[in-house]
Amino acid sequence: MVLGAVSNFTALMLCSSKLVHRVFSKRCLLRNLSTSSAEPETIATNIDAKIRAFSLQGNVEEALSLLYTHSSLSLQTYASLFHGCAQKKCLQQGMALHHYMLHKDPTIQNDLFLTNHILNMYCKCGHLAYAHYMFDQMCHRNIVSWTALISGYAQSGLVRECFSLFSGLLAHFRPNEFAFASLLSACEGRDIKCGMQVHAVALKMSLDAGVYVANALITMYSKSSGSSRGYDQTADDAWTMFKSMEFRNLISWNSMIAGFQFCGLGDKAICLFRHMYCNGIGFDRATLLSVFSSLNQCAFDDINIHLRKCFQLHCLTIKSGLISEIEVITALIKSYADLGGHISDCYRIFLDTSGQQDIVSWTAIISVFAEQDPEQSFLLFRQLHHENFLPDWYTFSVALKACAYYVTEQHATAVHSQVIKKGFQEDTVLCNALIHAYARCGSLALSEQVFNEMHYRDLVSWNSMLKSYAIHGQAKDALELFQQMNISPDSATFVALLSACSHVGLVDEGVKLFNSMSDDHSIVPQLDHYSCMVDIYGRAGRILEAEELIHKMPMEPDSVIWSSLLGSCRKHGETRLAQIAADKFKELEPKNSLGYVQMSNIYSSGGNFIEAGQIRKEMRDSKVRKEPGLSWVEIGKQVHEFASGGQHHPQRGVILSRLEILIGQLKEMGYAPDLSLALKDTEMEHKEDQLFHHSEKLALVFAIMNEGRLPCGGNVIKIMKNIRICVDCHNFMKLTSYLLQKEIVVRDSNRFHHFKYATCSCSDYW
Repeated sequence: MVLGAVSNFTALMLCSSKLVHRVFSKRCLLRNLSTSSAEPETIATNIDAKIRAFSLQGNVEEALSLLYTHSSLSLQTYASLFHGCAQKKCLQQGMALHHYMLHKDPTIQNDLFLTNHILNMYCKCGHLAYAHYMFDQMCHRNIVSWTALISGYAQSGLVRECFSLFSGLLAHFRPNEFAFASLLSACEGRDIKCGMQVHAVALKMSLDAGVYVANALITMYSKSSGSSRGYDQTADDAWTMFKSMEFRNLISWNSMIAGFQFCGLGDKAICLFRHMYCNGIGFDRATLLSVFSSLNQCAFDDINIHLRKCFQLHCLTIKSGLISEIEVITALIKSYADLGGHISDCYRIFLDTSGQQDIVSWTAIISVFAEQDPEQSFLLFRQLHHENFLPDWYTFSVALKACAYYVTEQHATAVHSQVIKKGFQEDTVLCNALIHAYARCGSLALSEQVFNEMHYRDLVSWNSMLKSYAIHGQAKDALELFQQMNISPDSATFVALLSACSHVGLVDEGVKLFNSMSDDHSIVPQLDHYSCMVDIYGRAGRILEAEELIHKMPMEPDSVIWSSLLGSCRKHGETRLAQIAADKFKELEPKNSLGYVQMSNIYSSGGNFIEAGQIRKEMRDSKVRKEPGLSWVEIGKQVHEFASGGQHHPQRGVILSRLEILIGQLKEMGYAPDLSLALKDTEMEHKEDQLFHHSEKLALVFAIMNEGRLPCGGNVIKIMKNIRICVDCHNFMKLTSYLLQKEIVVRDSNRFHHFKYATCSCSDYW
């Protein structure tokens, strides 16, 4: 590997050398420095000073252009140039400088001070293979040499290499604070045992009290993990470290606030910031970024309190002058959006930053719109091209997040083509986003294609594909893929697998997976896993086992678990337990209509229309409103929205006429409307009208009317719903798919239904 790195380095050196000499020789002609009448020593001193000044300011190109106007430079000047390249991560310029320096004087690299700067440059720029080769070739090394290489491997998250180097360091030198801090940074997000070993060595050498090591320990403990550790425990460890410090600098406070925020303890982060501010301790951009991120973690019942806190921080940001920092503005916009602020207000703040905007701020505003207004988010993404901003991998991932809310894969495909054009097709994060976007848009085949073509898959890749199979009801494919995993599963892996089993009724497989979590993988089941198991038992009609599992849970059940049990009770007509589940659900989510609607449906299905009517009256008296059923279908490049009855659609009359014709054709095939959930005192004709005018039926008819403008040549009709599809609409779609000889894909709030030849991919199990 090292030989390959050296040969690649040599090739790049030759290329870089030619490029630099061609560019800078031209610049030298333009700079008439040689005509100065000053003494040569004075000229050299001035040039050295200018180069060092440019390097310190981060103007690497300017500094290098001056370099080629003078034949003799001091070691300090060379060192400042390599430092500038390291800071700006200018690998090619740094390599060209290295080549030029060796060409001028090969013996210069024997200077340890300068060699350490070169080594640091390669490490900071991520060229670790050559950095290690260079380290091995060094005649003399000091503590700085070892620390630079450890820091480089830590920066790339290569923990094993870091520990190996640190062991070598211990054999030659006594590590300093910076070596410990670098090693601890590599332990972040890893098992707590790694960090504790480093802490023990630092404690033994009496270096744990130093501010650099202590700050690194706070961050390490905040982000540590372990099979039996929760975020509260990791935050306690970090807090204990923070309190034990005799001297704290601003980084100490920032690290602790960021630690609380990382652990989801926003209240504590805000409280610590308030203490910090009231005691006159200064703050900076990093402080505000963590505090803004902590706001949406605070446990306030009233959303207005959240917004008031955000407004107070907004005022403090203006008062401190940090409002001019684009990263702070970006965090402010995101906070307002996350806390329920109107997206138009966020957009107004964004527009006020005209002239300061960068790709980060653009990405933030695209992200704000991604969930609440995907269409506007995608328009902003397209506008980037006209604003001359180049999207990075994170911008593309946010755009793909917006694409996941569309009905078809057209927009995801468009972004995918740009990803390939920009050369990001190998990026694992973007591939993961593509898997998710394609699956959510109904194209499982494209998700599989992206997954199969990936050169490197991380845990998110496997989990994303497993979730894709789950929402499309392909449980067997998910289980087969799980057997092929070449990486240890995590909590999310089992949520996807259990969800897949739940969708198709694989009870025994689900139970085995649930038990294997703790037995084989040392993963403690959480609420999500128990919710899936309650759903697995409940859907299969094993209601008592679902109830028993809830009583055995080591934590209090949440609203998701009670809604799962309630849905199962409705499906199997279990009124007694349904009432208990509904009451529990309403306690946890008093403004959610689900508990009322499900109980009303249970009573209606059982013929108890008086009770059903009383439930709906109770719902009205509590001022709880049922979420209206909405459906979307994409025609051409426009998304059309339909509400039940289609009252607001301009072509309502034509749509209803065509729907009436379609219903007549389906009735000839044996279609009979399912009126079991309609109230008894409703006229039969009105009951049928209510069913026939459901939003997904209207969307389907409109798609048939515009068959020529549908994606995929009109062979597949894709519809998206905001709530579960009802039994009648499910039967309606099955028969229509047979009548039209087309595939109809409906994405409801829970899963995908692929209707083809009068059957559904869910096998009527949903």
